[in-house]
Amino acid sequence: MNDDLLFKEYPYLESDELVLKKITHEDLNSFFELCSDEILFKYKPGKAKKNIQSVDNMIDHYERDFNKKKTIFLGIYLKSNQTTLIGLGEIFDFDKKASVVTIGDTINRNYWGNGYASKYTNIVLDYLINTIEVNRVQAFVMPENTKSHKVLERSGFVKEGTIRQAYIWKDKGLVDLTLYSVLKKEYNG
Repeated sequence: MNDDLLFKEYPYLESDELVLKKITHEDLNSFFELCSDEILFKYKPGKAKKNIQSVDNMIDHYERDFNKKKTIFLGIYLKSNQTTLIGLGEIFDFDKKASVVTIGDTINRNYWGNGYASKYTNIVLDYLINTIEVNRVQAFVMPENTKSHKVLERSGFVKEGTIRQAYIWKDKGLVDLTLYSVLKKEYNG
């Protein structure tokens, strides 16, 4: 895993339909819409934000986390309209020795049903395996989140099983999580 390249500069990734890039304060209104949607937090740790100022502060925290080489938060935008944030992608839990990275995403409900979660997953998977040379990309999903299971399976992830009551998620308590992964040798992108 080439983490020097990973954290050299904030990633800017694109496909025919999507652009993944750093979230800025100019994205505050669409980011607040995403972060304040209670339904989106049904399958995520934490709870929806009620205060736009706390969401504004998160943007600075994302920059700090990147500089600490802790987490990369990527705004998901339509290539045709890069001024409206439609989702948030996460790259985190870096294990340099084992060359493992965890990913996740949240898509604004107004954009569900268009395949954007799968497209995001494919862009990030290709970047991590082919550019950063990660050996294993993984994702954790609550067992009842069937849509996310389908996204990962369509993107070539293998379901490894459910880790029972092994994680505590803020505002959810002890949860079961289903683990998916793709290994570099299995990747066909």
